[in-house]
Amino acid sequence: MAAATQFGNTRRRTYAILVALGLGIVCGLSIHVWAPAYIGAAEQASTLLTGLFLRLIRMVIAPLVFATLVSGIGKLGDDTLVLRVGGKVILWFLAMSFISLTIGLLAANILRPGAGFTAPLPADIGSLRHAFQPVDFVLHIVPTSILDAMSRNDILQIVVFSVLFGVSLPAAGKAGKTMLSWSEELAHIMLRMTDMVMVLAPIAVFGSIMGSLAHSGPEMMMHFGRFLLQFYGTIMTLWVVLTFITFCVIGPRVKELIQELVQPVILGFATASSESVYPLLLERLENFGVPSRIAGFVLPLGYSFNLDGSILFQSFGAIFIAQAYGIHLPWTQQALMVLVMMLSSKGIAGVPRASLVTLVAVLPQFGLPEAGIALILGIDHFLDMARTATNVLGNGYAAAVSAKWEGVLSEGPTEDVI
Repeated sequence: MAAATQFGNTRRRTYAILVALGLGIVCGLSIHVWAPAYIGAAEQASTLLTGLFLRLIRMVIAPLVFATLVSGIGKLGDDTLVLRVGGKVILWFLAMSFISLTIGLLAANILRPGAGFTAPLPADIGSLRHAFQPVDFVLHIVPTSILDAMSRNDILQIVVFSVLFGVSLPAAGKAGKTMLSWSEELAHIMLRMTDMVMVLAPIAVFGSIMGSLAHSGPEMMMHFGRFLLQFYGTIMTLWVVLTFITFCVIGPRVKELIQELVQPVILGFATASSESVYPLLLERLENFGVPSRIAGFVLPLGYSFNLDGSILFQSFGAIFIAQAYGIHLPWTQQALMVLVMMLSSKGIAGVPRASLVTLVAVLPQFGLPEAGIALILGIDHFLDMARTATNVLGNGYAAAVSAKWEGVLSEGPTEDVI
């Protein structure tokens, strides 16, 4: 019943976003063509609607990252199975994250999706450009005060503190268990709060697309179409790479695994929600032969640390915004951006539009304006569908690979007892 209710809510929100997108297109084009005198007012309304949404999103970033990351790491404990399986799978997650970010980065530089976008630059764009020194970057990783880092929404420093805090929990005994329980409850509250904020997503979608089209006219639709095609093409490239790497580990059975994962991937694509797919994904992996103790450990961990589609979008989207604003990022700075995104993408499990949240937090650290998010907010639902499907596929592959590494991958359904 709860799953059906969640699916119904997700479906209604999907419809609301689609309606808002359509209304935004109609209103924006109408103002641009028939009421040019109101273009300025439309842009002001767009700034208000999208700005309010972005502020609400930034408001939940710090506690959300802290709570989800601490609770995720704290659950690992110090069991032998956790150390062995967890160590291997985290290395897999890191490798896949690096591959995903690199593919997104290379595709954005080759395809140049931001070329031709006419985005009004912020008035203080000059102050956004700054020299990024490696020494300063390393020193910046460690926060002098976690409260200061949270007040500034410095995602990297929050991640570092949260990782150290989570690792320390098992050694704290009863106090550690209390803090783990507290962080789990906080994570639950913040997820619900994020869900409340996302209710405003259709309004923000309407405002962003309406303002963009009122300013730029029909040409913007051509840019959006090209961007979607290029992003989906990049996602498909990642699918091919992930499938090939998985084939190298489990062999020809990857074809059988793909058949089991088709339904979860389609469900994830349709709902744009990884959480709604979890029970089905677990069932399909057990049908494939992955023991429940492996799948039940790897999947929750993967929902926090293995968001292949989401992090591909981060590098692809960041370069897109840089190109749209005419900001040149040297390869050295892009490489550092990949490292930052490797960390900032971890720990946010089941958060609606998690990529949007983390991208907003990362952009200012590399001299890129947060306002650039408004350029893709109007089509983010369609991007999120592809990201979610990719996340589901990547986590299904990770669970099967972990079972293979442990030598417990069977030829069919398992009845595993922990």
